[in-house]
Amino acid sequence: MKKMSKKNKTNLITYGMVLVFYLIMQGLMMSGHMSSLMKGLMVPLCYYMILAVSLNIVVGASGELSLGHAGFMCIGAFTGAIFAVTGGKNLPPMLEIVIAIILGALVAAVFGFLIGIPVLRLKGDYLAIVTLAFGEIIKNVVSAVFVGLDSAGFHFSLKDSMSLNLLEGGEVIINGPQGITGLPRNATFTIGIILVFIALFISLNLLNSRHGRAIMAIRDNRIAAESIGLSVSKYKMMAFVISAALAGAAGVLYSHNLSTIQATSKNFGYNQSIMILVFVVLGGIGNIRGSLIAAVVLTILPEKLRFLSDYRMLIYAIVLIAIMLLNSAPKAVQWRSQMLDRLHAKKKVKEISKNE
Repeated sequence: MKKMSKKNKTNLITYGMVLVFYLIMQGLMMSGHMSSLMKGLMVPLCYYMILAVSLNIVVGASGELSLGHAGFMCIGAFTGAIFAVTGGKNLPPMLEIVIAIILGALVAAVFGFLIGIPVLRLKGDYLAIVTLAFGEIIKNVVSAVFVGLDSAGFHFSLKDSMSLNLLEGGEVIINGPQGITGLPRNATFTIGIILVFIALFISLNLLNSRHGRAIMAIRDNRIAAESIGLSVSKYKMMAFVISAALAGAAGVLYSHNLSTIQATSKNFGYNQSIMILVFVVLGGIGNIRGSLIAAVVLTILPEKLRFLSDYRMLIYAIVLIAIMLLNSAPKAVQWRSQMLDRLHAKKKVKEISKNE
């Protein structure tokens, strides 16, 4: 009987952790032992886990620093919301949210491709600055535009809702800074966990595939990868587009958890992108399982510490620093052991040369 590989065992452990987490949380909700505050965090936990996993594809596997992940989330959220208040009104809730997730992921992937063409030619800080600018532009454009729908089709304006000139029976879909209202709250914890499993399946299979190894080879040594015929632009674009699509799907889950969404700095701004990046860094860059754990812990922790009032964020910061130190400790030990091995090897070489 063929033995299971180490990677497959690791993947199964990751899937098992998510399943156990779901069963425990679902059991607490069914038994009535979970507070209303924690119940309200269940869907956010799911879309934050998806965002952390998706960003890890770009930051961990591809080795690029992207600070515009909230922009793709915004695109997916508003795409799903527009479908919900237009074509999805008369559909069953489950079918409506499934179609919305597919549309949100596709539109975010298209934007990821279009933006990736010029952006992925850049490196390091330049790439981070451009992706940050993209996220801010998307948020500001969505908050400034007015969209209406009548029998003649969609109408757009940058002034106000009155300038849309809608026919009788028409309705305003996006009302500028006020966003979209009247959304169906079809997102559930179960749907969120299913989407987490899908995101994990896509990301883990990508990283363990030939394409994933090519992406990581380009990250480790671009010149060597090019010398053996790997297309740097192709594989970087692949990672960027898949990451954007998963972020768009997470955005749809976000929009279907609220009755009203607005493109504000709090929801889709710079701080949101940084928070997602914190999940990836604290969980371990390139460590999918670590990203999941960091997303759960850092989402629940501020709410659990709310009773401490003014000291809440201080304790939150201390925990962040502690996690960073613990996360870097194994690397420091590994580096120290490697250095010691090199020193021992040098001593042996000297001893051999003396004996000769």
